[in-house]
Amino acid sequence: MRRNLLLLASSFTAAAVILAGCGESGSSGTEAPATSAAGEGCAPVAGDSLVVLTDDKNLQNTDNVVPAINKAASSPQMIAALDKVSAALDTPKLIELNKAVDVDRKSSKAAAQEFATANDLTSGIEKGPGGDVTVGAANFSENATLGELYGIALTAAGYQVKVQQIGNRELYEPALEKGDIDVVPEYAATLATFLSGKVNGDDAEDPSSPDLNTTMSNLKQLGEKVGLVFGTPSAAQDQNAFAVTSAFADKYGVKTLSDLAAKCSGAATVLGGPAECPQRPKCQQGLESTYDFKAGKFSSLDAGGPLTKTGLKQGTISVGLVFSSDAALAVG
Repeated sequence: MRRNLLLLASSFTAAAVILAGCGESGSSGTEAPATSAAGEGCAPVAGDSLVVLTDDKNLQNTDNVVPAINKAASSPQMIAALDKVSAALDTPKLIELNKAVDVDRKSSKAAAQEFATANDLTSGIEKGPGGDVTVGAANFSENATLGELYGIALTAAGYQVKVQQIGNRELYEPALEKGDIDVVPEYAATLATFLSGKVNGDDAEDPSSPDLNTTMSNLKQLGEKVGLVFGTPSAAQDQNAFAVTSAFADKYGVKTLSDLAAKCSGAATVLGGPAECPQRPKCQQGLESTYDFKAGKFSSLDAGGPLTKTGLKQGTISVGLVFSSDAALAVG
């Protein structure tokens, strides 16, 4: 199960900040975008390409990719090598990595090696104390590819590396604490919330935040209690996001979730997502409370999966919940 599915529970959070690539209204001699009458909404518009609407009021939280490391196994050279990966990653690059695996059908190892070569990933990495290191990865392709990138960097630092795909967080996080694995590519907001529930109980205040520094500060404090340390978070984020087709964005002139609320609240607008979306504070409930967005109809589909993306492309929903690093968002 993708780690993002956990974010739909009321205590879990994510963020979505990819910019939608829409042209300016009326530019290049084109007509200005269509506008809907108050309360009319924006009917779905079919199209092959998808764009994410900017979360300009920070409904979601900061789920940046970050190295999580067993403290006893860590060294300055290990952390520095992993930080090289973080420095090379942003969300568009993560989307392209996912496209290489999920669309172009390359192996995670091959995609990671191509990325490492193209981004000169191993240049200047200092040798560490050496020894065996096991990189754990969750059981979805993006995390497996990130695990391979970590493996490449750590090999360059002089470690004997094994990359092992383990399963979900409930399986690999205890193994990381025990030292059965040494490193895992993690997601800051989700891990902070997970560790808080484990350390402080389910009723504890959520430590994740739309501010990355706040999320990381809280995550580091929680990590100290369970024997984990963290590298530098990357700019790459894999989190809940709301997408429309490029044709929809162009027709109605929407680039942000504020645009969507202002121009498309009304009867014709169809929101698509998992069945629990209407009750979740980071899905429909959050769109209403943070943006005052009112969809005319909700279509129960899936959590960023093929049903939602097909609904967008075929024009049966106006806006849908996706994941911000989905390969379907690749340009070209």
